[in-house]
Amino acid sequence: MFTDSAKVFIRSGNGGNGHVSFRRELYVPNGGPDGGDGGKGGDIIFEVDDGLNTLVDFRHVRKYVAQSGEEGGKRRCHGADGKDLIVKVPEGTVVKDLESGKVITDMSGDNRREIILKGGRGGLGNMHFATSTMQVPKYAQPGQPGQELWIQLELKVIADVGLVGFPNVGKSTLLSRVSNARPKIANYHFTTLNPHLGVVNLGDGNSFVMADIPGLIEGASDGAGLGHEFLRHIERTKVLLHVVDAASVEGRDPVEDIHTIINELSTYNPELLKLPQVIAANKLDALYDEEHDPLKALKDEFEPKGIPVFGISAVSGEGVNELLGHLFQVLRTVDRTPRVFEKEFEVEYQADRNLPYTVERSDDGAFVVEGPRIEKMLGYTNLDSEKGFDFFQKFLKQNGILDELEKAGISEGDTVRMYGLAFEYYK
Repeated sequence: MFTDSAKVFIRSGNGGNGHVSFRRELYVPNGGPDGGDGGKGGDIIFEVDDGLNTLVDFRHVRKYVAQSGEEGGKRRCHGADGKDLIVKVPEGTVVKDLESGKVITDMSGDNRREIILKGGRGGLGNMHFATSTMQVPKYAQPGQPGQELWIQLELKVIADVGLVGFPNVGKSTLLSRVSNARPKIANYHFTTLNPHLGVVNLGDGNSFVMADIPGLIEGASDGAGLGHEFLRHIERTKVLLHVVDAASVEGRDPVEDIHTIINELSTYNPELLKLPQVIAANKLDALYDEEHDPLKALKDEFEPKGIPVFGISAVSGEGVNELLGHLFQVLRTVDRTPRVFEKEFEVEYQADRNLPYTVERSDDGAFVVEGPRIEKMLGYTNLDSEKGFDFFQKFLKQNGILDELEKAGISEGDTVRMYGLAFEYYK
């Protein structure tokens, strides 16, 4: 199971509802409303954890939901805020919107912590809605709902030098020799299922990061084998180091192998071929055919194209120091600032349209609709005009006010009152 890509559902917490209550104390006349505000919903926060290097945890947990805020209480008590949910990811994780494929954020470089989804705001208690004309508000604001999203996580390894090549050509052996990395090494295909990173220390404070990119095969750019899962790791590297089996232990032609890998890289992303490339002709210690010189064949084929070739043996160490010295000199000529993918997708937050209102039946049988949502609408609507009245009717329908009136038992011909406005109800 490959752990460099995962589909995950995330949802921030809902805001808590505001509370409706009134102060009731002995010897305190006209106590007034004292309903408290609801708590804010928890955020979904992504944070880089340097102890992680795969997305393996997301194989087991695919749903992340933050805590909702609590409802406000009596005596102006504020509801508790929901706890934020912090999701730990390895550095280099790119967060994308699953539907559009656009980048939400790239957890690389200085971006160590980012809020992906904000929690809903808590609703206001009824103490906020007391006015000179409405001294006994029997409504409070509901909490704003949280946001939810399906996302795609992709881990793109951050390294200066990326080792590419067919399986079983000695990439893991080379990495274990030159760095502190200890990848699993064995003589069979696809030993490496996850990229391994190691720091190559050249002394005098000079070092660079090398990554063992899992082995490619022909057709990888079309998804064959483990292609797409592995090719994405190459996108952040600064130098490509082709490792090839010069001894043809498995009967493959090393020149053809390099051409095949270059073709796969070009098909996947032509920009990759603009990176500096170096060839390491490995397994010189296993050469027994004195008539055939694969190192000369590689040099004749690729050095005229600007790709230097170094003969090495990852097992014995032959030629390795010369190769590392050349790689370091190449890195001195390139910008080693890690590539950070630009943000392409902004999570849209819902407008705050959840101002409260109430529907009640008065003693004279009329239905009274009141609240900040109604008051605000009447403030900017001219009911004397045909367009204004048409907007007023649509507002009542779209905001569910007509449904609330019907639930309250309204019948045709009944009177509805709204802040001094009275009309008869007809379907």
